[in-house]
Amino acid sequence: MKKAIVLFDTKFGNTERIAKALALGIEKQGIDVDCVNVENVQIDKLSEYDLIAIGGPTHGFGMSEPTKRFIKKLESLNLRNKSAFAFDTKTGSRFWGSAAKGIEKRLKKLGLNVVKPYASAIVKGLKGPLEDDMERKFTQIGTELI
Repeated sequence: MKKAIVLFDTKFGNTERIAKALALGIEKQGIDVDCVNVENVQIDKLSEYDLIAIGGPTHGFGMSEPTKRFIKKLESLNLRNKSAFAFDTKTGSRFWGSAAKGIEKRLKKLGLNVVKPYASAIVKGLKGPLEDDMERKFTQIGTELI
């Protein structure tokens, strides 16, 4: 059976909610899925997964510091040819930047195969809440990743 992991960093809980929605969509496809904060993941276990989805909040036009530190740790692993997907949470302004864009770029550089272009969940204001239907949207995206 295929295995997937959804990894996330979160500040106000919005990215965690999106990660759980994404994991639910993957699970609906009959895939064994784990959903873990990047601070708590056992990095040496990542090679056991077929799909690795990584997301975080957009901070300062890009990735949050915990997300950057986590992705730096991935350089020590051989994850070549694993499937991957990047996501983020951000405000609706196109001037705000995107953490997911940077995550996706790094995943490609590490040799992972991005199975679907990155996606952003929109939050109202800096702390949220999520815009309506964002969780439903990410559950649907999860069904399309495998």
